[in-house]
Amino acid sequence: MKKRDLYEVLGVDKNATPEQIKKAYRKKAIEFHPDKNPGDKVAEDKFKEAAEAYEVLGDADKKARYDQYGHAAFDGAGGFGGGGHHMNMDDIFSQFGDIFGGAFGGGFGGFGGGGGQRRMKGSNLRIKVKLTLEEIAHGVEKKVKVKRKVQAQGVTYRTCPTCHGSGQVTRVTNTILGRMQTSSPCTSCGGTGQMIDSKPAGADAHGMILEDETVSIKIPAGVVDGMQLKVSSKGNDAPGANGIPGDLIVVIEEVEHETLKREGENLHYDLYISFAEAALGTSKEIETVGGKVRIKLEEGIQSGKILRLKGKGIPSLNSYGSGDLLVHVNVWTPKTLNKEQKQFFEKMMEDPNFVPKPEKSDKSFFEKVKDMFS
Repeated sequence: MKKRDLYEVLGVDKNATPEQIKKAYRKKAIEFHPDKNPGDKVAEDKFKEAAEAYEVLGDADKKARYDQYGHAAFDGAGGFGGGGHHMNMDDIFSQFGDIFGGAFGGGFGGFGGGGGQRRMKGSNLRIKVKLTLEEIAHGVEKKVKVKRKVQAQGVTYRTCPTCHGSGQVTRVTNTILGRMQTSSPCTSCGGTGQMIDSKPAGADAHGMILEDETVSIKIPAGVVDGMQLKVSSKGNDAPGANGIPGDLIVVIEEVEHETLKREGENLHYDLYISFAEAALGTSKEIETVGGKVRIKLEEGIQSGKILRLKGKGIPSLNSYGSGDLLVHVNVWTPKTLNKEQKQFFEKMMEDPNFVPKPEKSDKSFFEKVKDMFS
């Protein structure tokens, strides 16, 4: 099913300010909030859709990636976020609960508005994944070993004696305006309403241990160096019995290719040929991200000629096809000649065929550069 434009979801245009985006999200969230629409599956889906749109558009870096690549910037079977309906209600309330203000009683620990327990979210983990140009061109599934904090087996919890499990502490103070009641997260349990009752040996103060886990990451074709992908719920576990795991942030690192140079979706290849090959014409085998191909060079080809191989570049993240491979022809001038070779070229210096006679069709260097970028 085609994903809706995130700006359309929130009802704002691409030039909207961060404050306008936040205001639009709050309006949608209140309209479709589960407390206002109990049992309404359509409203719940719209509530999640608005939260997923704000998760991207409310973050400057994610918004920039979305503006450039669209939904494809966040696609992937590993649960990458960003408009893909991967968030659940706990994610939404833990991340964006403060945006609702007091619209639902000030509580965002669950679906109700009574100011109950906070659903803690674990910390995110960040790793770098190195990809070759071939892997970027075709997409790849990587298995990486991640050291995560997880709850130790045998950890038990008890109700916090300070807040009695509510996660909130209410204080009443006398002011000149009368008695004022305020609520704040319980400092004893961090707002979770629970405290560790017992934990096994080796667990830390929060009942956590470090474990190695192999995570499978499906990376789409066309990613760029420095791009960040998110694998949901593969970060550290959160303290408490009802916590939500953090996310695994995957940073793409592109390994430089020996012969191919990347420029966006296009690739460049420097092909060196001899005087004789340029004069007589030849065929050459060159490397591409899809394997080796053979190209034909016509006789009399000039140094600086650029041959464009359509579709032999990098696929677009937005599925708009692939870039091209630009082959730059360079005629190699020998640096040393023997006596016989020198005599040959001295004789050819006066030959009419060796006198430069550029035609109008032979573009200048600046025209070639202009064509290359157009």
